[in-house]
Parts: sequence; structure tokens; C-alpha cells
Amino acid sequence: MSLLPRALAPVGLACLLCAADASCAGASEFAAPRADLVLHHGHVLTMLDPEPVPAPTAVAVAAGRILYVGDDAGALALARDGARVIDLEGGTVIPGFIDSHAHFEGLGKALAQVDLRDTTSPTQIAQMVADAAAAAPGTGWLEGRSWDQNDWAVKEWPTRAVLDAVCDTRPVLLRRVDGHAAWANTAALEAAGITAATKDPVGGEIVRDEHGEPTGILIDNAVSLATGAIPGPDEAEIRRRLQLAAAHCLKLGVTCVHDAGISWSHAQVMRKMAAEGKLGVRVYGMYADDPATLAAALKEGPYASPDGMLTLRAVKLYADGALGSRGALLLQDYSDKPGHRGLPVTTPDEMRAIMRSMGAAGFQVCTHAIGDAGNRLVLDLYEQVLGELKLKDARWRVEHAQILAPADIPRFGKLGVIAAMQPTHCTSDMDWADERLGDERLAGAYAWQSLLKSGAHMCYGTDFPVEKVEPLEGLYAARTRMHPDGTPVGGWRAEEAVDGRTALWLYTAGGAWAGFQEKELGVIAVGYRADLVVLGDDPVSCPPAQLLRTGVTRTFVSGDAVGPQ
Repeated sequence: MSLLPRALAPVGLACLLCAADASCAGASEFAAPRADLVLHHGHVLTMLDPEPVPAPTAVAVAAGRILYVGDDAGALALARDGARVIDLEGGTVIPGFIDSHAHFEGLGKALAQVDLRDTTSPTQIAQMVADAAAAAPGTGWLEGRSWDQNDWAVKEWPTRAVLDAVCDTRPVLLRRVDGHAAWANTAALEAAGITAATKDPVGGEIVRDEHGEPTGILIDNAVSLATGAIPGPDEAEIRRRLQLAAAHCLKLGVTCVHDAGISWSHAQVMRKMAAEGKLGVRVYGMYADDPATLAAALKEGPYASPDGMLTLRAVKLYADGALGSRGALLLQDYSDKPGHRGLPVTTPDEMRAIMRSMGAAGFQVCTHAIGDAGNRLVLDLYEQVLGELKLKDARWRVEHAQILAPADIPRFGKLGVIAAMQPTHCTSDMDWADERLGDERLAGAYAWQSLLKSGAHMCYGTDFPVEKVEPLEGLYAARTRMHPDGTPVGGWRAEEAVDGRTALWLYTAGGAWAGFQEKELGVIAVGYRADLVVLGDDPVSCPPAQLLRTGVTRTFVSGDAVGPQ
């Protein structure tokens, strides 16, 4: 049996097609729609199950929605005078990629910060900080992101002294790749009021030396002690970040983003931008779980803009931290840190109360859980609260679901819980995951195939800027569980890899379903919004390595050309 759920029947099929068929009974009752965009001489992957036979080669679009999917002659016959007609020269058309877990403004902020991805040592990072400080003189905070000590020859936490040597008066805060740890210099610690006397916050840790002095490393909720001291961006800066992020996403074929954790004030900026037609990509928003945001969201209820560019109907909670910083909650001790099982970021009582109130108000609940204990806790809470509320088709989600006890895998399907997962998290973590977990616990690590076979719904994303935005790299990781250089040969725990069609479905239709948008997005069918991407190769049938060389040649949102041309 296919693991790919069937798409719902396209809306408006008869009315939209009657113009192309004079025998249609409705032809005399409806004005004949004409296409303002025609894509032809291509290969169309609709992501319907099954794919149409013969395979479509053309798509026609009118007023932002798909008018026709079929052969070239049928599409070209619908073109109005002045329509944009594009010969795809054999390119492949797919639904726009939906990144089902990301940090949209965070990407824009990262694009404007010091990019520390793929750095190999604290010394290299210190030099980059020195260069950034010289290029942008001043006294304000200097921020960076995406370092990972697991990529260094010496896989140990760095110290503030390394940063003090190059920047001793200006506050410096560098977020780890997963965002769950940060590296601060002394000036940053002083600005935040963090001293040896500062107590660890609940759900966080201030790493200290043998004398009890802060080393400069802050984990999970302790990061907020430093970020809380940084002046917040004004509306103009928020807009700039969102526009930077949108341009980057569209260049790579991402037309919809599930934004995991938006404050109330930032959501209002997004609403203004959506009303002005300046948001760029579709955003399915999860409100952050701070009290002020939740109170305002509860008062107003879920929101959707008329054009479908912005939807605010979910809430993001946190059960634990990240595996790389040993904040993920485990059922047993970390293999490389006996006596430590991670950090509970939010108490069960707090999560339960938010789940009850937000679920009753019509919001989807999405909870970050990475460790096996964190995931079990969330599933237990979901089972309890969903049972109490008796919600139908709630589609509550576990964000990441990275390490699962095998006994908990069938619970996703049984409870109707979505596993929102990120293929490149697997390939980023696989070189050291066994050090944290040991071999036995790897049986439930990044278990995509096991979840699908158990009947769970899944969707794919990246968690950008934790990982790169590039969805084609995500498809490669999903199919191979290998690094871009082809290692490890055969793939890491390759039995959990998925085939090409499943990977693409999870990055398109799967994301639409996870956001209650399966009647509007995620497939190429008559009546659906014309969010389309054109690739140089077929991402389903091409060899996996070819995905890393395949480019996005065109991106359309509601039929408007917004990406590479």
C-alpha cells in the first residue's frame, strides 16, 4: 500500500475547465476563464496519488490559481492576449516547497549577522568576530550564529577568554547552530548581569569553571538572560529581516514557511506586510509561548489573511533542549555525560495548561521535543488533553521528534499527532549522535520510515537558520542519510531513509496537510493556489547526488514570478 495519502479532490474543477471544453454542461453558465500564465513543454509532478496518466507537460494559471493541468495544446489554448507564456524546455514543475519548521525572522537576522557555519575552531571564530567588529565599529552588541563544537578538532565548549582577546569592551553573543546554547564574552555577561552569584534559571544552565565563574557558555533558558539584555529591533528592522528572509527563500523555491515561534508584536508587523502585499512568502505562524503573546492570541483567536499569505493559528511550546548541547531530555543518562539527562525547558503543568486553553480556542499545538523522554512527555500530555477536549482533526504536532523510544513510535499514528521533522538534522548529527546516545538508542533516531510505516503523518522542513534553507539538500538527506560527499557509504541507518517521491511529498503536500492547507497548497491541481517551482531535473527520479547540482530556475507565488528567472 502507498505511504502517500491521497489528495482531496481539487476544488472548482468543473467550473474552471468548462472554458476548455465546449461540451461542458456549465459552459453557458460561466464566463470563460483565460490564463494569464502558461508553463509548457515541461514535466509536471502534481504530487497527487496517483500521478495523472499521461504525465502532464503544462500548467495554466488565472488570477493566482491553477486553471488547467495537462498537455501543451490544452494549456496554450487558454492563454489570453498578453499572457505570459514560458517554454520550460523540459524542466520539471513541482508544487512550491513548504518548509514546515523554520524561524523566518531568525533567518533574516542571521543573514545580517556573522555567519559561523562550518567553522573549525574557536580561534577561527575569534578572528571572524575581530573582522566583523572592524568592519562595523561601534559599541552595540555584535551577534553571530551557527558555530558547532562538534565540528572542531577539540569538541569542547569554548570560553569567554577567546572572545575577550579580540573584543573586550563590546558585548559579543554567538548562538550555537541549534540556538539552544550561546557563547558570550565578558562584556556581554556584564551587560546581562550574569556573575558567579547568578543562579541557573529553570530549564537552563550557566556553564561554570572550577571556581564557579561563568565560562561564557549559556544553555537553553540561560541564553535568555543574555538575549534579554539586547535592545529589541524596531519595526523597520523587523521588516528588513523578513524581506531578507523572503528573498532568500524564494530564490531556493521555498514558497511557504511554518514559522515556529512568533511574538504578538512581530505578528502584527507581519499582518501589516501581508496587507501591503510585502510578505513575499506564505507564512503559517506559531505564536511563541510567552504569556503576553498567548493572552493576546487567545483574545483574538486564529487569524488568516484573505489572500492566504499569513495564517496565525498555532502555538509553539518547548519540552526540552537540543541533543548537540545535551539539553534534550533522555530516559537514561547521556552516554558521554553520566548523571545528566537533559533539561526540561517547560514544566509539564505549564505545558498542560497552555495546551488546554489554546486547544479549546481552536489553535493547533506544536511542541518542540528532541529526546526520547521529551517526546514521551509530550505524547502523554497530548493523549490526556486531546482526550479531555475531544477535538476532531486537531493535528497537533511534535516539532523535531528526533530521538524516540521504539515503543512510542506507534503512538503518533494512534493519537493523530504529526511528526514535523528535518532531514538535515539527521545528517548534521549522525557523526556524533552515537556518542550522546550509544548504539541501542539509535534504533529510534530520526526514524522517518518507522514513523510512516506505523501510520504517522509527517512533514519536512529545515529549522532554518539552524540548518541551511536549501530544500534540495533536504531531499538528498532524506533519500540517502549521507553527507554531500557520499559518506558514510550506504547511508547512516539507511533503513530509515525514504524514497524520492515520499521525500518530495513530505516537503510539499505533507507540509500543506500539517498546516490545514491541503485544499489550497501542496499539490498541482485545478483550483489550487499557483505556488510553483521549476527545477532543472526531476527530483523524484534523478540520482540522489544530482539533487545537489539541480538548480531552481523559476519560482511563482500565486502565479507571480518571484524567484530566479
